Amino acid sequence: MSASVSRRTFLGIAGGAVSVLGLAACNSADSGATDDASAASDDTSDKTYIVATDTTFAPFEFTNEAGEFVGIDVDILAAVAADQGFAYELNPLGFDAAVAALESNQADAVIAGMSITPKRQEDYDFTDSYYQSSVCMAVKAGGDVKSLEDLAGKTVAGKTGTQSLDWAESIKDEYGFEITYFDTSDMMYQDVQTGNSAACFEDTPVMEYGVAQGNGLEVVAKEEDDYASPYGLAVMKGENSELIEMFNTGLANIQASGEYDEILAKYLEA
Repeated sequence: MSASVSRRTFLGIAGGAVSVLGLAACNSADSGATDDASAASDDTSDKTYIVATDTTFAPFEFTNEAGEFVGIDVDILAAVAADQGFAYELNPLGFDAAVAALESNQADAVIAGMSITPKRQEDYDFTDSYYQSSVCMAVKAGGDVKSLEDLAGKTVAGKTGTQSLDWAESIKDEYGFEITYFDTSDMMYQDVQTGNSAACFEDTPVMEYGVAQGNGLEVVAKEEDDYASPYGLAVMKGENSELIEMFNTGLANIQASGEYDEILAKYLEA
């Protein structure tokens, strides 16, 4: 997701946003934390981090059929917190609102499939990357649009604040299309399914997951160079450095233990 983010008033968890309390394991035998990690936990044991996230960005965060808020980001954060011994509240707000909450000091961090870009690094500190992503264009399956060249004179859908939207905006004049802007992925997909938009631009793993789940779309173009980027957890620059350190240590630990691969397989190979 890109650095261009609209400003919005942070509304906390009102309006149906979910608050999930992540509590760490109480001893190092259960969590596998190192002595250094335990020391970091002691320093921050009285703090509960407010972590803002998107509402619908499957498979990274979404509500499943059982009404549970789940996803790769959700599970990785929970695993890292358990490993490192810190508490957090996860607030699904939508991407723009999550970043606005961070910038207004209403959240300590954002984890929302947020791309680490040079522009963003001017304002935020990021953890080590936990996923490498790219962007793509998708169309209604079986429709007339088969490539970027077929978009001339048409309207496409893009999600505000995203890396995929940046790609769409960078090529719209070259291919002669206009863009309709949406706040959520599901609304964007629906606009393509109903024929109001000829295509939509999205992060590749998110779109491929949706296609596999039967969203009625198909991927016809990808950008895996200029707009490919890693995802990371973000904090405001110069703040919450202890959370960055704990996340990086915990991420390395769950990668070494195999838990990280299990999380990815749970969502990407289902």
